[in-house]
Amino acid sequence: MKTVYLIGVCGTAMATLAVLLKQRGFDVRGSDQQIYPPMNQFLADNGITFLDGYRSEHISSDLDLVVVGNAISRGNPELEAVLDKRVRYASLPEVLRNEFLWRARSVVVAGTHGKTTTAFMLAWTLREAGVDPSFLIGGISRNLGTSGHVGSGDLFVVEGDEYDSAFFDKSAKFLKYLPDVVVVNNIEFDHADIYRDLEELRVTFRRLVRLLPQNGRLILNADDPEALALKAEALCRVETVGVETEADWQAVRIEHHTSETAFDVMRQGKPVAHVRMPVLGTFNVRNALGSMAAAETVGVAPELTAQALQGFRGVKRRLELRGVAREVTVYDDFAHHPTAVRETLSAMRATRPSGKIWALFEPCSATACRQVFQKEFAESLGLADEVVVTEVHRKDIPESERLSEHELVANLTAAGVGARFLPAIGDVVAVVVEDARPGDQVIAMSNSGFGGIHDKLLAALAER
Repeated sequence: MKTVYLIGVCGTAMATLAVLLKQRGFDVRGSDQQIYPPMNQFLADNGITFLDGYRSEHISSDLDLVVVGNAISRGNPELEAVLDKRVRYASLPEVLRNEFLWRARSVVVAGTHGKTTTAFMLAWTLREAGVDPSFLIGGISRNLGTSGHVGSGDLFVVEGDEYDSAFFDKSAKFLKYLPDVVVVNNIEFDHADIYRDLEELRVTFRRLVRLLPQNGRLILNADDPEALALKAEALCRVETVGVETEADWQAVRIEHHTSETAFDVMRQGKPVAHVRMPVLGTFNVRNALGSMAAAETVGVAPELTAQALQGFRGVKRRLELRGVAREVTVYDDFAHHPTAVRETLSAMRATRPSGKIWALFEPCSATACRQVFQKEFAESLGLADEVVVTEVHRKDIPESERLSEHELVANLTAAGVGARFLPAIGDVVAVVVEDARPGDQVIAMSNSGFGGIHDKLLAALAER
């Protein structure tokens, strides 16, 4: 096998797999549509050619394997050409397992929230400790400048996504990842287009835990009852981490500052490390504990993790500072679930900003576009002072099942929050430029590109 083509190559995990395959010496190509940063630039920086748009003629006779992204469905012209021409095809997790994981010690970081940051904390810690791990993680590390790397050792850190694998395989990706160590941050209902209810999601996580060998390790967030319940499924050693609940690894004396978070780590009641890290929020304290416990499992002492976390600069699109203009600070955040929205706004609130907190919310993911969390989004966004809601993206969802932007705004207004519905990005920019004042913090929340609103806001504010 020499030539690999990826349909949907600009997806976060797909782009990362493309880079790993190129590092392994394959000729890698791909295509996508609705391309937006940072993954398009990531591919270009790694010398990978990708085509804009899907066309059947892209599926040429020299392709040895086509990787079909899980966003690709029947009717896609390239997929139809693959099936018509009987070109060998596979899902992303299949390729990752078969090309990389059979020969590795696999550390899988899973959970509804925080898995990207936790996995990068671990990968960064291992690198700083002198280990050269391989990793595939769904984001771009501000420290490592990449989302994937083929290392020299046998450790492989992988973000364990519970989403489905491909149009022909609806099982969760992480069930293919041959885990030796599993970290589960939390479990909440998500991916409403894949899972019918929370119980279906629970079953999927139970299956992941049952894949661990007896000499493996399961690390659970004790603050989350759903994650902690997985302890009963394990046939290997289990360790817990927590902030609010007694745990094997516990953070105490947490201090929230404007640009950093500090805390002490106790292991089974004894102090093992003091951490000062330049990322915000109690949720990142839990992420750090998970990474520290996982690092210790593969031979890195807690004090080395603490040293590494001092230099951990976070992940792009996770409460990422995009700039300051006219003393108004603009952040980009990937939050698209009410819990993630709440944690992000709580982290910002804990820094005690001098001005207002603005939440700009773009309902874009399959879950965010549905009314399943109508009430919860109002409660989470209510932690902001000003909220702007843009138009729901998924018009293919029946209106009776779709998130109501107007109801969301009405609930926020009734709770005393300044809220408005503005479908157009240009109108959102105009309102923020007109009403934001020095000291305000503006957080744009979306799992999509949000129409490049961050740069547009900074440019418009600078010209005000």
